This record gives sequence, C-alpha cells and structure tokens, in this order.
Amino acid sequence: MMSAVARRHLGRALFRHGVLLVGVFIVAFPVWVAFVSSTLTLPDIRSVPMPLLPGDQGLDTYWRVLMQGGGRLSQGTPVLEMLGNSLVMALCVAAGKIAISFTSAFAIVYFRFPLRMFFFWLIFVTLMLPVEVRILPTFEVVANLGLLNSFGGLVIPLIASATATFLFRQFFMTVPRELVEAARVDGAGPLRFMRDVLMPLSVTNIAALFVVLFIYGWNQYLWPLLVADKLQTVVIGVYRMLAVGDDAVDWPSVMATTMLAMLPPVAVVILMQRWFIKGLVETEK
Repeated sequence: MMSAVARRHLGRALFRHGVLLVGVFIVAFPVWVAFVSSTLTLPDIRSVPMPLLPGDQGLDTYWRVLMQGGGRLSQGTPVLEMLGNSLVMALCVAAGKIAISFTSAFAIVYFRFPLRMFFFWLIFVTLMLPVEVRILPTFEVVANLGLLNSFGGLVIPLIASATATFLFRQFFMTVPRELVEAARVDGAGPLRFMRDVLMPLSVTNIAALFVVLFIYGWNQYLWPLLVADKLQTVVIGVYRMLAVGDDAVDWPSVMATTMLAMLPPVAVVILMQRWFIKGLVETEK
C-alpha cells in the first residue's frame, strides 16, 4: 500500500504536470491551428468547424509563398527574400547593439574622464525614449543622409541600446579590481584587457543579450514600414497580406508566411538556449 506521504507527493507531481500540460496546450494550440491552416484550402479554412488535421496543400502553399510571395499588397516579393531581409536586419541590430554597448560600458567603468557619470545617465535616460517617440526626427535624419530603402537606414537608428549598456556596466563592476591590476602589471593595455579578459568573461552575457536583441530586431514593424518600402521584412509582408478586405485575404499564404517567420527566432532560442539560461542566472564568474 502507498503511504500517505507518497500519495501527497504523487498528487503534487500530478498537479504540477497537469498545470504544465495545460500551459503547453494554451501556447501550442494556436501554433498548431496556424500550421494546419497553411496546409488547407481557403474553403476548408472557412468551413465550420475548420479541420484540425493537416491537409494536402502544404507543400504547394509553402513553395508558392517562398518563391512568389502572396497577397496583392506585398508587391509580389517572395517570402524567401523577406526572410533574408529580416535575417540581415536582426543580425546587424543584435551585433551592433552588443558592440556599441560593450565598448560604451567598458569606457564608463574603466576610464576616468570628465562628466563620465553624466554621460552614463544620459544614455540611461534614453530608455524613456523608444523609437516610436523619436521617430519623426530620426526619419528626417535618415532621409537627409540618403539611407531610405537601405539596410543602413533599417539598422543604424536601432543599434544603440541603453539597456545592454547598463547590463554590461553592472557586470564589469563585479570584475575584481585585482584582475585589472594583474593585467596592468603584465603589460596589457586597455584594448588587450578588453579582448583577452573581459570578452571571455562576458560570453554568457553576450549570448543572452544576443537572443533577446535578435528577436527584438526580427520583430521590428513600425520602423521598417516607414523607411524601407523596397526592403520588405517578413513582419511587413504578413501585414500587407492582411491589409485587404476579409473576403480577399489568402489565409493559407498568410499562415504559411507566419509559420516561416517563426522559424529563425525559434531556431536561435533553441540553439542558444543553454547559453541564454546561463547568462541570465549565472552570477559568479
């Protein structure tokens, strides 16, 4: 016979697993419906109830949107090209934010110059000024520089990050001063200290920030919509497929494009999951 304590432990375990299964169902069911919709015909999607098992149109639909695009307002841009534009933008935004934030935090922590903390707090205050708030002057600057419809116009206004600068600064302040003095005694200059000491110590932090910033760049909507009409990202492509009357929406193409748009961020999270979690929870170096 099972003891009372064992029954309580079993009951708690079943309850926890039940809650987890409910959470997985709530998150996964809309994704499953989107995938099934991408494999059905439009009449099947509009039928009540809609089938919840995949149809036989999936390969044709995915090949069509990848090579030809979908939707009247998407300018016939293949989704494969949209994915490439989004990938370049997300990678450049993530790499640019990390590079600028890393060097900015390094200068603020390890150099003593006038108004050092003033500049740090000036950077920090920009957290209250997202792109949407300063979008008009930013657009004017980009237009005057001739960067409309270019990757430079897409990326450059987004690569400064006060959050990443703050996080790197906080980490650098935990590095023992004895390590700095030892590097100085060994003849290491500032750039060598940054390259050979700080960067290896910051790998997990950089990995965690890269995942977050990649997804941030991938999901950008308003800025690409304004400055890059000819460089459509996949998020803009989905919007333009939907920007027609309800009766004219090609739902299989929309859902196939949505599923394809999910793949790169999911792949980044899965491939860097170990580093991402380690960078968030690791406190001792």
